Amino acid sequence: MSLPLRIGVMQLTMEPVEEILGHAERLDQLGFDTIWLAEAYPWWRKHSMEARSSTALSALIGKVTTNLAVGWGIISPYTRHPIQVAMEARVTQEIVGPGRLLIGFGASKIFMKEAGIGEEQPARPLTAIRESIEILRGVLGGEEFDFHGKEFVAVVPPMRPDALAPRGSVPIYVAGTGPRLQHMAGEMADGLLTPSITTPNFVRYARLNLAKGAEQAGRDPANIDLGCTIVASINEDRAKGREGAREIAGMYLANKVENIQGSADVLLESAGLTREEIVPIAEAMTAGGRLAAAAAVSDRILDKTVPIAGNPADCIEAIEKYQDAGCTHIMLELWGENRNAQLELFGSKVLPHFRR
Repeated sequence: MSLPLRIGVMQLTMEPVEEILGHAERLDQLGFDTIWLAEAYPWWRKHSMEARSSTALSALIGKVTTNLAVGWGIISPYTRHPIQVAMEARVTQEIVGPGRLLIGFGASKIFMKEAGIGEEQPARPLTAIRESIEILRGVLGGEEFDFHGKEFVAVVPPMRPDALAPRGSVPIYVAGTGPRLQHMAGEMADGLLTPSITTPNFVRYARLNLAKGAEQAGRDPANIDLGCTIVASINEDRAKGREGAREIAGMYLANKVENIQGSADVLLESAGLTREEIVPIAEAMTAGGRLAAAAAVSDRILDKTVPIAGNPADCIEAIEKYQDAGCTHIMLELWGENRNAQLELFGSKVLPHFRR
């Protein structure tokens, strides 16, 4: 089987809570499939944007929505012990109901940098994520669980029959830019999440790695979701519709220079971008903030990021490119002026095309 295309929004959690909840309510009403909550990194604080907890927000979103699935995209095993993740998952399961929670694990190079992970001894993010998945599934499964790994220990008694709590695990995704994490997603996860500045070429690269991991584990790669984080904005006027994507692309291209550097090489190569092209964007971000970074993103650079941006026809065409490349789950990093109006336009003019 092949998975149906899902379309959702990657919500940066650096916005006020009421604004995030308002977006979630409207996404639910308009028929979007998912809202993924990205815990805005400490880096954002330098630019007047404060992070909010994905796990706390997901429970609040569950209270104001009916059908929208909520994804943690992503949380890091370096900031939460997997037993704590299981506890938070149970609460969210209880609130949102069956089939509406998706958990994304990622090493988060920026969190690792800010927390000093790997400074005193080599970090093992692949091992940390693998063990986190095993522990999360074991604890949520409800049976007695005794795990002693290289990174984590988890000893949990069985859930008693009279315990008032949901039973069963949830879909778990691995966030991966490089081949090893992408192989692992194919081997053991329900899905793979790609980072911002994903392009169709990077989707093809990720799909190949996902398939290798799946085939080594005897799994069908067609059944594994590939969620792609893509810069986006929309307006009936094409030029205005590209401006929001220019801003979010500028922020993330600056991020590739300032924070994760070598880890982003394959992303930039897939987009045909050089460091010489994006260093001025990072310098503009440092000197003048995100609007200065946006001004440094030329049309040529923006086009290389292949945004889902412009007017509705442009957005439909771009989504089809990503779908053809192997993406099964579009995660729009929707940005720019009047996002409520953007949601309305996307819901009325773009989603119906993919619901036929």
